[in-house]
Amino acid sequence: MTITITAFERSPDGGKGLARDTRVRWALEEVGQPYEVRLVSFGAMKEPAHLALHPFGQIPTFEEGDLGLFETGAIVFHIAQRHAGLLPDDANARARAITWMFAALSTVEPPILELATARILEGDKSWTAQRMPLVEDRVRDRLGQLSRRLGDADWLDGAFSAGDLMMVSVLLRLKASGLLDEYPSLSAYVARGEARPAYKRAFDAQLAVNKPPAG
Repeated sequence: MTITITAFERSPDGGKGLARDTRVRWALEEVGQPYEVRLVSFGAMKEPAHLALHPFGQIPTFEEGDLGLFETGAIVFHIAQRHAGLLPDDANARARAITWMFAALSTVEPPILELATARILEGDKSWTAQRMPLVEDRVRDRLGQLSRRLGDADWLDGAFSAGDLMMVSVLLRLKASGLLDEYPSLSAYVARGEARPAYKRAFDAQLAVNKPPAG
């Protein structure tokens, strides 16, 4: 059965890998599964056909046979469970990898998204100057905790796993902010993720969609 995912017809980030379909592309590349991509416009995302797949009108979605999924955490978890390469064989190590997936999405990503909202959508508000240091410090709290846990290890718990895939994907959102540079171990951790051939293939595939036409 062919796997089909959805992605932005034109990504807001211009194809820099921050759109969430990158996480799904990366997971599929890591496990060696071919997939097709159906591009959707912002208008199409609010139409009944897409809402039947994603009730909140977002991307990505995942279809394989009669299975339809939304939410990147659920999609990557499904891929990791179904195909070897993203979860350890040992039951305890597998549980820890899944824990890191949840930690990336539930504990680390929320303050990072709050920072993005404060900078992009609220940057012109009169109270932004007072609020921004508080938002940045909440991000720093999480980064400090994560950095101490990672230490000098390459990955969060032994070999690379779906937990690292999700964590690196979340931390990538901070590259432009400069905050990640304050934590050299995390910067190196993200760079290791970006250097993986599967990530490069996923990134290049998304970037190709968003390149302006030649000429």
